[in-house]
Amino acid sequence: MPQTDVNVIDFFLDQWEFERGRTLALLDLVAEHSDSRAVLGWRPGAGRAHIAWQLMHIGITEELFATERFAGTTPGFAEFVPRFRGGSTPDDEIPSVETIRDVLTQSRDHLVQTVKSLDTSTLDESSTDFLQQRGWTVRMALKILGWHEAHHQGQAHMTLNLWKAAHPA
Repeated sequence: MPQTDVNVIDFFLDQWEFERGRTLALLDLVAEHSDSRAVLGWRPGAGRAHIAWQLMHIGITEELFATERFAGTTPGFAEFVPRFRGGSTPDDEIPSVETIRDVLTQSRDHLVQTVKSLDTSTLDESSTDFLQQRGWTVRMALKILGWHEAHHQGQAHMTLNLWKAAHPA
């Protein structure tokens, strides 16, 4: 049975705004450090993702949903998509706090524009090949986007705490 769609888009947008506030607060904590790039690039173990990868991955994933996964258009951030999309291997080229903030802001703006243009009568459909291949409806993809940010923000937060433990003041 389809769910009532009154204000469903507004609900997701409100939830995502809360989650983004937590993500940006974490980025602000990193920015307070005198060598923020070292903090952003620190790895909790060999081959593990650093904070910069976690945060950029959030932004690039949203860019991909805003463009090719929902709208069938080409994503922005061509230089970052291969480096930070799902399945990529974190490299040692660490973006600045400003670059990360810019990607998070612009990709969120793109996502909000795309989501606001969705036809709510199609939320329970799989409108693109990407969604169909995963067996997801648009509604499920919207849920996953919120979970995705919280998941990776949590990993970044844990990595920051591990960095603090390894670098006592």
